[in-house]
Order: sequence, then C-alpha cells, then structure tokens
Amino acid sequence: MIVTLIVAAEFAFWAVLAAGLTTRYLLRRPRLGGALLLCVPLIDVVLLAATVVDLRRGAEPSAAHGLAALYLGFTVAYGHYMVRWADGYAAHWLGGGPKPAKPPRYGRARARHEWRIWSMTLVGSLIGVAVLQAMIWGIDTPDGTDTLRGWQLVALRVLGIHGLIALSYTLWPGRPKEGVSVEKP
Repeated sequence: MIVTLIVAAEFAFWAVLAAGLTTRYLLRRPRLGGALLLCVPLIDVVLLAATVVDLRRGAEPSAAHGLAALYLGFTVAYGHYMVRWADGYAAHWLGGGPKPAKPPRYGRARARHEWRIWSMTLVGSLIGVAVLQAMIWGIDTPDGTDTLRGWQLVALRVLGIHGLIALSYTLWPGRPKEGVSVEKP
C-alpha cells in the first residue's frame, strides 16, 4: 500500500506542478497557478499521514515505510528547487520569457553549484532521518525498528556519496577543452 502511495505522490507532484504551470502560463492566471503550486507540499503531508496511520494500525515497519520517510525529506528539500526549475522553463516555453540559465560547467562556479545542491541533500537527509526516528519512537515494539534504522543509514550514505562528488568538483575543477567557447551566464 505504501509503495503505491509513494508512486501516487510522485505522479501527483508532477501533475499538480503541470496544472499550476499550465494555469499560470497558458490560461494566463498567475495567481491561480501560484495557488496550485502552493498545493505541492500537501502531497507530502498526505503521504506522511498515510505512513503514520499504517504504522499505528500495527503494520510491520518495512522498506516502504523507510522509503516514504526519505521521499518526504528529499521532496521537501528539493521541492522548491524543482518547482523553480520547472517554472523557469515553463515561462520560457509557454510565456515567452528568457531561457533559464544552465548551471555552470567548470571551475569554482561549478563547485559552488555542487555544494549548493549537496546542501539540499543534507536537508533532505536530516528530515528523512528525523522522520524515521519519530517513526521508531512511535512504534510500540522495538523488534521492527531495524528496517527503519537501516533506512537512516541509507540516507547518511547518500549524503556521504553526494558530499564526495561535490568535493571532487572542488579538488579537481573542470576546465573547458581548448577551442570550446564558454558561455558566461
């Protein structure tokens, strides 16, 4: 059931996002479109509530519950970034706005960008770990907590791997190949 809800939440995220952007740019109703975009976080609240209700009803904690907690953390952390990214492209394609700037590809600017993205992963991991810990405390039997603790470690591994990737851009900043022009944003 929870896995189905996670898939439905992901689908709902993109559906509400598309509805908000379509309303904003194609129907030329920016306030209504903005209101729809503000509904995107409600999807996470519904998923969290369903997960808590499932556990409270006595369901054995499973990988699906852990995945739901991490999904919640990462959608909260990356949600604004994704909405802003999609809004920039919708404004360009549907509203005649300027083309959004791409992330830098080389040097210190790329390293800064990678660390900014990593900070979102940090926030997502912290939220996910905190939600998982709240689930662990809320479970009556300590036997089922091993799965949820395992998902806490998954969040920390993801954070560490992403940190290594960001560090690699800091230690070895890429340079454009000779003869290739670099556009400055």
